[in-house]
Amino acid sequence: MNLYQQQLEDELAELKTSGMFKQEQIIEGRQGARITIDGKSLLNFCGNNYLGLAGSQQLVDAAKTAVQDYGYGMASVRFICGTSSIHKSLERTTADFFGFEDAILYSSCFDANTGLFETLLSEGDAIFSDELNHASIIDGVRLCKAERFRYRHSDMGDLEVQLKAAGPRRRMMIATDGVFSMDGEVAKLAEICALGEKYGAFVMVDDSHGSGVLGETGRGSIQDQGVLGKVAILTSTYGKALGGACGGFTAARTDIVEYLRQRSRPYLFSNSLPPAIAAVSQWVLQRFDSDLRSRRDTLQSNTIYFREHLLKLGFELGGDGRHPITPVMLYDEGEAVSMAQALMSECVYVRGFTYPVVPKGKARIRVQLSAAHSREDLDSALAAFTKLKQV
Repeated sequence: MNLYQQQLEDELAELKTSGMFKQEQIIEGRQGARITIDGKSLLNFCGNNYLGLAGSQQLVDAAKTAVQDYGYGMASVRFICGTSSIHKSLERTTADFFGFEDAILYSSCFDANTGLFETLLSEGDAIFSDELNHASIIDGVRLCKAERFRYRHSDMGDLEVQLKAAGPRRRMMIATDGVFSMDGEVAKLAEICALGEKYGAFVMVDDSHGSGVLGETGRGSIQDQGVLGKVAILTSTYGKALGGACGGFTAARTDIVEYLRQRSRPYLFSNSLPPAIAAVSQWVLQRFDSDLRSRRDTLQSNTIYFREHLLKLGFELGGDGRHPITPVMLYDEGEAVSMAQALMSECVYVRGFTYPVVPKGKARIRVQLSAAHSREDLDSALAAFTKLKQV
């Protein structure tokens, strides 16, 4: 065994000892409210399949049609010969759906974020980022040469202090998640936009967990918080509520999008989004208002019902109750891990989250509701929580 192999094996062993090793569970068959793992049927409360579309036959049929129409892939990047008519159509549909002038597609929202900041910001500019932003924002910010200011989570006073400290700059951007995924907490976008306007900073929101979920018509946290038309840049994904496969986008003014097409490295040097996925994503957006919005209503009803019953059982919950991410706060890391394992034995699949995924002393089980969950599914999961609460 060489030195590097020994080092890696030692580091992997340390991850396991510290409880930080991530063990993948292999799903047999489709994603859905129920999944099969190791031949065992489990209620799935551990996915971002908020509208229950990922395993739906409707999307399977739409994908079959798309493969027949567009083939398997483009085998190229966009600017060479990898742009299909369905890519342009989805960009137009996405921009219109979320109320922006234009949109640009990426393989994922992670790529959209890592390709954003270094393209638009340079040395001497300033970027202000919430300390609990998603890893893709953190990594994207690391790639750019702008001066970095990290403000305390959702602390508008601290954000204003940081904006004042930055002083005049060529460009200033405030970057935030629309929904923070560990708590289901919605960002204070109205206050952020007001501060941005006051200090000349434009606002970027990653709404991967909000798109299709929040807002009166499912336009996300930017609608929920009343800032449609005030946010300069929106990034999000088709891989959660809006279908559940993959693909991301950046929506903004036409000049911003065009500049990204010219300079954004993940866009320029990655294969095009598979046409079938683009076509199914468009299928979802085009039918959202007429056929799919009722799923959002079901999701909201499921979230309210489940949270109310967990609270009656005496569990402490994070978030404000409007998002289907429902953190069951246990604080003790060992308890979070053991309860997640016990729930698995009761055929309820959830994950315990401990440090460093969440801060020390903030361990929790994150339950994620879906429109695909029936009331019977919810009651079965609540029965499991009840049993464990009584132990």
